[in-house]
Amino acid sequence: MNATTEERVSTPWHLWVIGVVSLLWNSGGVISYTMTELGKLEGMGFTSAELTFFSSFPAWAVATWALGVWGCFFGSIALLLRSKFAVLLFSFSIIGLIGTTVYQQLIADLPESMQTIGQNLFAAVIWVITIALFIYASRMKRAGVLR
Repeated sequence: MNATTEERVSTPWHLWVIGVVSLLWNSGGVISYTMTELGKLEGMGFTSAELTFFSSFPAWAVATWALGVWGCFFGSIALLLRSKFAVLLFSFSIIGLIGTTVYQQLIADLPESMQTIGQNLFAAVIWVITIALFIYASRMKRAGVLR
């Protein structure tokens, strides 16, 4: 094999499963973000306090939320395309998640209805999935699956 020929690494079956499932999961985040930013949450079961909370995000918090949501969404697409940029995109999503978490947990005045164990559990699940996707993409890049 010469220097211009790249050795092909076969794509493991789990990349397709994780890629498709993560794309579906992250599509939910994209829909949530988009509906919130378009002001389309009324009639979806939110209380007036929750609607006020969502519409009161400062620009920097909206930006970190966007970075987290869109970073993960495009990271999933990059994973399915076997692109090494999946790692970078998932790292952006972690940065966005840090910003969003700082705002919601340390700065914002969360409505009481959003301070439940279920809400906290859901936030923890988001963290676990986001970090797991970053680690998975990093391992696939290191293994030569992502190029």
